[in-house]
Amino acid sequence: MPVRPSAGIHEADIAVAGAGAAGLYAALCAARAGAQVVLVSATPLAQTASYWAQGGLAAALGDDDSFELHLHDTEVAGRGLVRRSAAETLVREAPERVHDLQTLGVRFDTDRYGHLALGLEGGHSVRRVVHAGGSATGRRVVRQLSALVAEHPRIAVFEGARVQALWVDGIVPSGGASAGGRCRGLVCDDGRAIAAHAVVIATGGAAALWARTTNPPGSQGVGLLLAHTAGAALADLELLQFHPTAVIGVKGREGFLVTEAIRGEGATLHDASGERFVDELAPRDEVARAIQERLEQTGGQAVGLDMRAIDPARFPNVVAALREAGVDPTRELIPVAPAAHYMMGGIVTDLDGRSTLAGLYAIGESSCTGLHGANRLASNSLSECFVFARRAVADALSEQHGAHTPASAAELQALRALEAPPQASAQTRAAMWRDAGIVRSEQGLQALLGEAHPLARLVARCALARTESRGAHLRSDYPERDSAFDLRHIVVSSDDELCVQRWG
Repeated sequence: MPVRPSAGIHEADIAVAGAGAAGLYAALCAARAGAQVVLVSATPLAQTASYWAQGGLAAALGDDDSFELHLHDTEVAGRGLVRRSAAETLVREAPERVHDLQTLGVRFDTDRYGHLALGLEGGHSVRRVVHAGGSATGRRVVRQLSALVAEHPRIAVFEGARVQALWVDGIVPSGGASAGGRCRGLVCDDGRAIAAHAVVIATGGAAALWARTTNPPGSQGVGLLLAHTAGAALADLELLQFHPTAVIGVKGREGFLVTEAIRGEGATLHDASGERFVDELAPRDEVARAIQERLEQTGGQAVGLDMRAIDPARFPNVVAALREAGVDPTRELIPVAPAAHYMMGGIVTDLDGRSTLAGLYAIGESSCTGLHGANRLASNSLSECFVFARRAVADALSEQHGAHTPASAAELQALRALEAPPQASAQTRAAMWRDAGIVRSEQGLQALLGEAHPLARLVARCALARTESRGAHLRSDYPERDSAFDLRHIVVSSDDELCVQRWG
């Protein structure tokens, strides 16, 4: 239930930061296992970025599908950078998570026989994406999970609170953490402190660091910076996926994502002359790059997405949103262009969500297991939220914990004095779009090293270190893929040093 603000110290078994799909499910998994949970949400429940997710959950559920085929599609899309053990975990456990969501009351779309209706999206060999309400999957799932969280007696919800800092053993006034420390909880910007045996970061990604994005303004990598400041490693920050079909030039709907499932049902892309120029169901990096190249060739702002032959009842929220903005997709082409959408990188974790800082876990888009490689396969991300949320909570609750370590007055004062992760300025976001956009170069990336926002600088450093083009990372000065980088990930250590690690 929502908790009123208090400046005291609250105790919990699990503290979850972020109330999107991953955070909500983690809280429910922990509570169902008997744990006491505190869930911190910067927005009211059911208003997170996951709420707007139009894609579905990818899972090998069809008679023509298999573990091997889903794994193969994931690895092909990831361009030689997918950590196989992470992909195997996702593919193996995704079907069970779909069934668990059904037991929690999520009603996925079915055919006339009552079987799950499976959709086709880019990069998938067969239909394997489950949806709820067509393109309203995020809305339906988050709404149902939010209702369950709000009613659960073991879950306390801090709405309208933002995590200001993580509480780590040996915290010092400058904000650093002693080597070998353990995460013991967190402090919110309203002064409340939460002591917990484990903290789960589920605050989403960082695509709103770019000026043109499908994400809400707050998706600027807050959780990544909180974890890194506390002593956790980050990885793959240069790998930001651009969604091919975000609305452009329509007042009130700039950056509105038009789900890939619409192309899966037969929608096509056309340039200014009406010509089709790309396989609409190729992986996202290919489609986004093809659109960008066509726009550069023609000097246009948008290409046209033609869904006039698609039954509008299949995607009611997309059709309604566009009509409200003055575009009727049943009669005219939708102007679209790529936009920053999903960060493959994040807080380094193992397959149980454990970060490199003891007691700190990360799940969903905040995390980086190596699952997505250099280009996320469509709809693997929502599946990832549920698969790794359950694993993280199970691991955290299996550990033997002693009593909560009491915080001294000096520690609390130091924690509350720390500055919260900053929001990027409009100038930084414009610079990120210009210099770390679909096409990058050494000159532009070097310019970003002078930006004020710390995550912008880290993205630039990682992108400079990957001297090749692979998946979502395209360097004009290194246009070819370099096999020396196969399975190699750019890791930022807790002391900001970069190294290249091989993840098998």
